[in-house]
Amino acid sequence: MATDWQSGRRRIVITGIGAVSAFGVGHDALWQGLCTGESRLGPIHAFDASGLRSNLAGELPEGFSARDFVPKSYRKGVKVMARDIELAVAAALCAVQHAGWMTPAIDAEAPPTYPPNRVGCQIGAGLIAPELPELASAFVTAAEGKHFSYEQWGEVGMNNLTPLWMLKYLPNMLACHVTILHNAQGPSNTITCAEASGVLSIGESMRVIERGDADAAIAGGVESKVNPTWLLRLDLMKRLAHTDGHSTGANLVRPYDPKAPGTLVGEGGGILALEEAQAALNRGASPVAALLGFGAGHEPQGFDRSPTGAGLAGAIRAALRDANCQAQEIDAILPQACGCPASDGAELEALRAVFGPRLSQIPLVTLAPNLGDLGAGAGAMAVAVGATCLREQALPARIHHGSPESGLLVGPSASETRTLNKVLVCTGSIGGQCGALILARAA
Repeated sequence: MATDWQSGRRRIVITGIGAVSAFGVGHDALWQGLCTGESRLGPIHAFDASGLRSNLAGELPEGFSARDFVPKSYRKGVKVMARDIELAVAAALCAVQHAGWMTPAIDAEAPPTYPPNRVGCQIGAGLIAPELPELASAFVTAAEGKHFSYEQWGEVGMNNLTPLWMLKYLPNMLACHVTILHNAQGPSNTITCAEASGVLSIGESMRVIERGDADAAIAGGVESKVNPTWLLRLDLMKRLAHTDGHSTGANLVRPYDPKAPGTLVGEGGGILALEEAQAALNRGASPVAALLGFGAGHEPQGFDRSPTGAGLAGAIRAALRDANCQAQEIDAILPQACGCPASDGAELEALRAVFGPRLSQIPLVTLAPNLGDLGAGAGAMAVAVGATCLREQALPARIHHGSPESGLLVGPSASETRTLNKVLVCTGSIGGQCGALILARAA
């Protein structure tokens, strides 16, 4: 059993990466798109968004369906999958395939790589917005004249929702379908902490494996915010850039620019295959990267206060301690960097508090200008990219069409090879929850 030299904990490695994004399904397509400096923030096609003040997003290519990522025997199950669930199912299959695991979703007749009760599953999810046509068909039956009636809704309208309607929109259904498909019977959990969900879920999987309750886990987070409800909600929160006739969003999403107009939504995220290091070694696996440390924090937020970054700074320090790592050992940072000045400002304060003057020498890998705000998928996507950076010993290209604060390596740059031994992934959230992970180059 591989253990940490200091604490005796079981060591954990990433052996598979599954990513879904505007670049498509699969981590190779994502990495290639990022390295060429391409942005996929364009006009929304999923619905008519012309009447909205923010109508650009990072959508998956047309034609995506979870039907292509499940066995034929499970395709009826896709009917009760919201978009977020479909994304999770596709990303999880890619992660398991990349890791070389055998599960029932790969081959129902073959023996599994791990006993089912030794495989956990922790997936971060967001507040899944319902599909409006489904609601509308029920709403129209709950009207009195031209007005909506709550009484009619309770007596008549609600009964016109499909009986299995709720199963499409419960956040825990992402992990539910993934565990069923891959017969993962170990500890399972769903974390719904907005943008911090993915990082916190991967951290939870680390703890499950460290304490010996599982030998492997499927972990990460995904979300689709390309929905009228989410666009209206985020616009009312003053987080979205108003697109005003722009056909591309690359010049609107500008991390750490105090004059940035806001962010744009996206859909996607990352799901990882995690294994106890010795177990992976015993089966001949080639790890992509290692997970060294995890930390979590919180900073109360509300309309009457502005975030200061204290919670995120605490999470980063906790992750460094957990990894027995010093701040000066970090070679690159993958922050949330969503392009909202308030969030970015607090995040920057946290990074400065931890890294001090050395922050100006650490490259920041920003993904929102390429993909948009992925919500619960943002942190897990950053972990997927960070692990790939370590494997490739390279940084992807960076997009920036604004004026970021001075003293930051966050401006436009081409992809570059670089010696990377340890990277930090960190993110806060709208609700104040924070998470941080330390990744290391695989031995």
